[in-house]
Amino acid sequence: MEILRPQLVIIDGRQYRRNVIEEDQYEEEEEFYCSGPTEPEDLMEDESCDTHCVEQTERGFRCAIDVPSVLYKYIIGKKGETRRRLEHDTKTNISIPKQGVEGQIVITGAHKSAVSSAVTRVELLVDSFRRKQPFTHFLSFPLNEPQIQDSFLKFKDQVLEKCSQDRGVEASVFQNPSKLHLTVGTLALLNELEVKRVCEQLQQCQDFIREITGGRPLRLEVKGVEYMNDDPGTVDVLYAKVDAKDGSDKLQALADRLVEHFVSLGLMVREWDRVKLHGTVMNTLFRKDSAAKGSGSSGGKPVNTREAFDARNILKTFGSYRFGELDLNTVLLSQRYSSDCTGYYSTAGQIRFS
Repeated sequence: MEILRPQLVIIDGRQYRRNVIEEDQYEEEEEFYCSGPTEPEDLMEDESCDTHCVEQTERGFRCAIDVPSVLYKYIIGKKGETRRRLEHDTKTNISIPKQGVEGQIVITGAHKSAVSSAVTRVELLVDSFRRKQPFTHFLSFPLNEPQIQDSFLKFKDQVLEKCSQDRGVEASVFQNPSKLHLTVGTLALLNELEVKRVCEQLQQCQDFIREITGGRPLRLEVKGVEYMNDDPGTVDVLYAKVDAKDGSDKLQALADRLVEHFVSLGLMVREWDRVKLHGTVMNTLFRKDSAAKGSGSSGGKPVNTREAFDARNILKTFGSYRFGELDLNTVLLSQRYSSDCTGYYSTAGQIRFS
């Protein structure tokens, strides 16, 4: 990023520049400065937080904001430098709970505009570092109907029978049949309050879901496999293709509207203009060390580095493999169990549309 041409961030009509500061404690720390005057007496008196209530007290003004405890360190900074800088720039006091204790960050000051400015600066920091957290949950359409599971297990057996000599093809890279799904979008939910909020918002999607589906299940056909990257000889993810049986775009429309809803709330980051619907059947993130003892369907422990596999024979032989049909009527919010194996997760919330 060029110093004379910093990245600009616009929030509620106000423009900020993003400066990157290298620090020893974190890979990088991003600070945000308002492009206009920052002294409280120079700020507009009617400046206020759009999403938070700034209350007047006997000693001035106060605003409390919910911030997951895992992000406190980014507001505090190395040896408290970030908090002191924020307090100095905005002429406010920022009170942060102890690390690991969920609570609210409380900002107080003599001027309402100063408190509003501090809240905006804290929110920018939170938003920036939230984007760097690994995803914890994801929205999906389940594909684990018995017929689909049976077909998938036959697919796995046939692939291992005919293609196990191909580089990197072995049992542990296959999806758990009970976890077959279409990924809609990922979320970083950093405490129980955020999980609860997403579950509530998922229920709010009922109206547009029924508008798209007519309140009836979507008949889907799972047929064919495809790879993510450009080289079929070096593949990390192989997925099943899924389409609406009636040839409509309802499935795509449903996925895009769900992502649009959660992006608009700041709970999800948009990665593509349209959701790339894919039902993962093989993923090198699932790979286990077969030489090590451990639990799991294929034994061993997860491998830290990804080892791609050669999918050319799989695509040639099973490119049009038919897994079957199912009636889709559920959207799931699922939680990852670990960062090293995305195949194991639990349901945190759901909504049915028929």
